[in-house]
Amino acid sequence: MTRKLGTFYGVFTPTILTILGVIMYLRFGWLVGHLGLGRVLPIVLLANVITLITTWSFSAVATNKQVGSGGAYYIISRSLGIEIGGAIGVPLFLSQALSVTLYAYGLAESLQFVWPGLPLQWVTAGVIGAVGVLAFLGAEKALKAQLPLLVLVIASLVALATGAILHSGARAVPLSLPTGEVGFWKGFAVFFPAVTGVMAGLGLSGDLKDPMRSLPRGAFAAVLAGLAVYLLVPILLAIGTEPAVLRDDPLVWGRIAVGGHFLVLPGLWAAIFSSAVGSILGAPRTLQALARDGLAPRVLNRTRNGQPDLLPALLVSLALALVAVFLGDLNTVAAVVSMFFLTVYGVINFVAAFESLSGDPSWRPRLHSPWWVTLAGGLSCLGVMVLINPVAGVVALLLELGLYLGLSRREFEAGWGDARRGLYENLIRWALVQLDRHPMTPRSWRPHILVFVEDLRKELDLVRFADWFCQHRGVVTVCRLRVGEEIPAEETLRHDSSAMREVLESEGVVAFPEVDLARNLVDGIVDVTQANGMGGIASNTVLLGWPGDQALQVDFLKAMRRLEILNKSLIFARIRPQLLYRRAGVERQIMVWWGGLQRNGDLMLLLTYLLAGNSSWRSARVKVMSLATTETMKQQNEMNLRRLLAAIRIDADLEVLLKDPEAKVSDVIRDRSKDAEVVIIGLATPNPGQEAEYAARMEALTEGLPNVLFVKNASCFVGELISPEEDQSPTTGSS
Repeated sequence: MTRKLGTFYGVFTPTILTILGVIMYLRFGWLVGHLGLGRVLPIVLLANVITLITTWSFSAVATNKQVGSGGAYYIISRSLGIEIGGAIGVPLFLSQALSVTLYAYGLAESLQFVWPGLPLQWVTAGVIGAVGVLAFLGAEKALKAQLPLLVLVIASLVALATGAILHSGARAVPLSLPTGEVGFWKGFAVFFPAVTGVMAGLGLSGDLKDPMRSLPRGAFAAVLAGLAVYLLVPILLAIGTEPAVLRDDPLVWGRIAVGGHFLVLPGLWAAIFSSAVGSILGAPRTLQALARDGLAPRVLNRTRNGQPDLLPALLVSLALALVAVFLGDLNTVAAVVSMFFLTVYGVINFVAAFESLSGDPSWRPRLHSPWWVTLAGGLSCLGVMVLINPVAGVVALLLELGLYLGLSRREFEAGWGDARRGLYENLIRWALVQLDRHPMTPRSWRPHILVFVEDLRKELDLVRFADWFCQHRGVVTVCRLRVGEEIPAEETLRHDSSAMREVLESEGVVAFPEVDLARNLVDGIVDVTQANGMGGIASNTVLLGWPGDQALQVDFLKAMRRLEILNKSLIFARIRPQLLYRRAGVERQIMVWWGGLQRNGDLMLLLTYLLAGNSSWRSARVKVMSLATTETMKQQNEMNLRRLLAAIRIDADLEVLLKDPEAKVSDVIRDRSKDAEVVIIGLATPNPGQEAEYAARMEALTEGLPNVLFVKNASCFVGELISPEEDQSPTTGSS
């Protein structure tokens, strides 16, 4: 499709002819007769303010970047994403196609003023066929054919002005309210559809030679010209005849204008026909843009001789318009169509507001629009929907919401960015600044877990534990470390990250994947951990799978010492998947072994609380175990632990065992924990050089046990993570 249209033919003509439509001819007199100029003129001004803001909004977008074919759909989908674009674009296409039927019906009904016996449906179908032929000839020829129609509209306006001046005499202009039958907002609802043709030229964006220049100039010129006409016409009607005549005669123009109906009716027919032409030009272009993005059958986006072929989309649009002819009463359809158009106008305003708020460096429009003005314009469109027809407005919004929810479940590949990311980044920046101004306390601490994996598919259970602990309260980052001197290709790193993301999404795990490079494992774990995060959101807990290789166990314990200095807590997880998912009907049990020497207990209980609160573990039985060497110590531990469990509001069984002096601690733990699904044990920090010996003790301890989590609390709030303001006993933090 060659871009041929300029500002006048491509934007001004279709826009002004859509604005100056049937309401101007058939409803303006009725409004003035019921409300008087004192209320009609404010209605005109208020409606046009909303229209001007909408024009300002899409002009700002149009002067920021080239607007492709599809008009309003193109702007919305490229700014708010393809899902929202589709949710608005599909109803927009349907509205444009059905508008052809509505305008054709209006023209057929107006012809009955002169020829009462005309068959309504067949004349309507004939009008649709005529506008279809014009559209088939091409946008340029169709729009040039509208030029005589514009002349007829102007001639009717001149005839009205001349007749009003001749008929005025000494008649008083009805400024006040002559009747109480029609209120201000009802009158506003009747008039507002007259100014909703503001984006008729936008639908032809793909046919314009220079959209960045033509769209704002042509649209503003048409809107301002329409405003001038709409301010003049009610004055001419008011001085041209009596209020009672204005109220009772829908064709009152013919009584006032010089030449009567011979000049007025052609102008009326021209306005209605031109609106139908504008709709049939916009509908196939919107449908083709939808097809190009995979929201409609691809056959509608075929090309011919290297140029987009509009014929399939045009035939679909005409078929839909013709089918609608035989639906009968279209009043309800007309109301919903108006609501669809209003949602498009509202979303266009929101697009301009979001683009401004996003702070993206790419947002550099030549015609800048303040975000608060365009946001007010979007909200005003929603308000007008309620004023005009609340039921139709709710129906339209629900249909669009349903479309959005359906499209959001599909995956689309889009090669463009949108304003959502910029807006999210601005919100994140604001939130990070606020976090920095509010220091973290034990009460506000939450787990942000960094999980290191070698093969994500084989270690998914490790990541699931991190997800269970966070419960959408914290951030989970999954890191694959590539260790070695050799630097892989950039494509390899991108592929690894993309593959990890696919696995996480397929498993329903909300986590951020990343791939990092390191010369050796220990340095890599420490370096990535201290660099991970931003502002007040940084990883505070590291989760590692406990390896079977002794050398690797030693390396991990060495890393633990360095992480402790950085206030990063550590969890070693020895997971046996075959024991993690037991058969239905078997009660799950989480067992926590409270040592009381390394001050790990508060984090152990907090993690237990988070795990047990997850939907996958909600029915699990929690049991807190402790060993005491004397009866006095046993009683003291029981008292302290009961108080602590009550303070953290966790439903758990408590058992403090009196240790047999001859028994080994590891034997007691293994014997009492063999039926538990998960066993949580605290970690000490081995002295330098004793890592291998400590790793051997850990191995001996876990032999024969199910899934084991070793926890080392190194947070800034050791001993204070569990509601310190509720339990001030000195023993609370000594675990």
